[in-house]
Amino acid sequence: MAVTLAEVAARAGVSPATVSRVLNGGYPVAGGTRTRVEQAIEDLGYVANGPARALAAATSDLVGVLVHDVADSFFGILAGSLQSALAPAGPSDARRLAVVCNTQGAPEAELAYLALLEGQRAGGVVLTGGAAEDPGHTAALAARVTRMAAGGVPVILCGRPPLPLPDELPVATVMFDDRGGAFRLAEHLLALGHRRIAYIAGPPGLSTTRERLAGHRAALARHDPGLAGTCAPLTVHAGFERAAGYDATRELLRRGEPFTAVAAANDTVATGAAAALRDAGIRIPEEVSVAGFDDLPFCVDTAPALTTVRVPLREAGVLAAQLVTGRRPLPPGGLTTLPTELMVRGSTGPPPAGGSRP
Repeated sequence: MAVTLAEVAARAGVSPATVSRVLNGGYPVAGGTRTRVEQAIEDLGYVANGPARALAAATSDLVGVLVHDVADSFFGILAGSLQSALAPAGPSDARRLAVVCNTQGAPEAELAYLALLEGQRAGGVVLTGGAAEDPGHTAALAARVTRMAAGGVPVILCGRPPLPLPDELPVATVMFDDRGGAFRLAEHLLALGHRRIAYIAGPPGLSTTRERLAGHRAALARHDPGLAGTCAPLTVHAGFERAAGYDATRELLRRGEPFTAVAAANDTVATGAAAALRDAGIRIPEEVSVAGFDDLPFCVDTAPALTTVRVPLREAGVLAAQLVTGRRPLPPGGLTTLPTELMVRGSTGPPPAGGSRP
């Protein structure tokens, strides 16, 4: 009876997917692991099924890129840099087609697009943006990614936390230091003298929202353990759109709780917050400071220019492209965290001497 791939995997102490990658040579495998697999193949006399291998290798040059909203500059920059970096690295490198899938942040759309990409035998997948923190969706997503990766399809998670997956799958995670960036932004406002800081968080149940809000609260607590409680009534959740920032700021003003600064979940929300303050006759930053997150291109052109936290979107897109094509080996543990950077501009300043607004 012919030796099976599963028997080779058991002999080498690895997954069948790892044996398949060694046989196909299409994705990096650690030297020691490759040696164990090759030794098991020799010991057992395994002979690959030629037609089956040809079928398994028949993946396309298509790379699926899942984004929440391609019209959002955050995702547009990330997807654009990724697509540019997919260009052939040399004469022998394959040309790849990036297909952008717009999920609108819906978990069910994310799963549906992954199923379509699997059906199209995509050569790689990159999932971008915050992850929905729902146990059912996480389990379904992990199962889908496991199945694709076990078939030799590299999957890159970009801007979201790792999934609970079996070891040795071609899956890598590229995260942003959102928590650290939010911490440094809050520290900046505290150093200016602000103690009544409003915070417009993103939608609840999203990993990005959780990380940025946690960093903000940690800075408040480090400065003064009582500040987190003082500022709690000044925290509201909203969407990531400009209109959401506008409406959230109007709600903060309606409540009548005094504040001297507004930190927003992202730059787009911050522009809405600034518009609401201007419509209320409140000067920025003389009466209320405003800050955002991401450092999108328009931040330097707002009046005043927006203080924010730079997220390395272009660098992340290039890295994701290198990982999904195998041009760069997976990092130890499969995880890379890219740093964020505080960008201080004219929209933040000391609180007014006469007290808080409104």
